[in-house]
Amino acid sequence: MVDPIAAIYPVFERQVLMSDTLNLPAETRERAGKGASRALRRDGRVPAVVYGGNEEPLAIHVEAKELVRQLGTGHFFNSIVEVEVGGKKLRTLPKDVAFHPVSDRPLHVDFLRLAKGASVHVNVPVSFVNEEKAPGLKRGGVLNVVRHELELVCAADKIPEEIAIDVTGFDVGESIHISHVKLPAGSESAITDRDFTIATIVAPSALKSEEGDTTKTEGEAEAEAE
Repeated sequence: MVDPIAAIYPVFERQVLMSDTLNLPAETRERAGKGASRALRRDGRVPAVVYGGNEEPLAIHVEAKELVRQLGTGHFFNSIVEVEVGGKKLRTLPKDVAFHPVSDRPLHVDFLRLAKGASVHVNVPVSFVNEEKAPGLKRGGVLNVVRHELELVCAADKIPEEIAIDVTGFDVGESIHISHVKLPAGSESAITDRDFTIATIVAPSALKSEEGDTTKTEGEAEAEAE
């Protein structure tokens, strides 16, 4: 059976953008505890741990300046990070960074060790293209983004940097769902129990007033529900 939505709108292809592998030199931590961690931070280092992969957790520390530089790339959490320690390279995925509540300097990092052929759960940002080809936006409508990121399960070596969504053909009151997006090979949505909304085109205030529209769009209702 032909999907009527797919027959009207083009299949949305993602831009082929992959995050680069980052390299992060590290040293093993000889001592644990708050006192040892504070001493490392005073020396310009950040305590960290590598866990997972059916191996024992490995306590390490990395240079604060280099970590801050990599965080500034904007795709640190969607990148494979090769942690170099003791002459070996460990393929990891950053899972969490704890920051100081006042200075925002990194205090601790968690890395997930990646086994060969592993899949990972990541949040990938979305972008929208061809807005000038959306009738609803040309009429003054507003693109209401319900989800700025997509939760995906990806092959560890095929993590997309972003998902580009084509809004060509969409009019006021219409919604873009996950079913409209063709994900790249090796990626699938982590949410599989519903066809969730990514964005809607909302009527401009002037048009709402003229038509007496007081109803909520599907995306607005879903956003409020969440």
